[in-house]
Amino acid sequence: QVQLVESGGGLVQTGGSLGLSCAASGRASGSNVMGWFRQAPGREREFVAAITWSALGTWYAESVKGRFTISIDNAKTTVYLQMNSLKPEDTAVYYCAVHRQGNVRLPSSYDYWGQGTQVTVSS
Repeated sequence: QVQLVESGGGLVQTGGSLGLSCAASGRASGSNVMGWFRQAPGREREFVAAITWSALGTWYAESVKGRFTISIDNAKTTVYLQMNSLKPEDTAVYYCAVHRQGNVRLPSSYDYWGQGTQVTVSS
């Protein structure tokens, strides 16, 4: 059983920065990738970034490339998402998830999810 707990969300002004953390307990058999997704009110959950546990592979949504950075700690128990140059359109609940199989950019490819943390960017 895998448990994920996100933290670090909050309210920030446009252009500001926030860092999110996802603490993972347990390890899903066969899983090599962790991902971050976000969901704004009335919208579908969308891919933000993903990283292999080895940290050798990363993927980013075009909308966050160059502004967000995903990383993982050496103990491979916590995944981070550093968000810079935040925009109002980044406002959403952010979730981390454990990849199962398939396209890392699709929510359906993940089978364990955290409870989410709210990020609000004011204009």
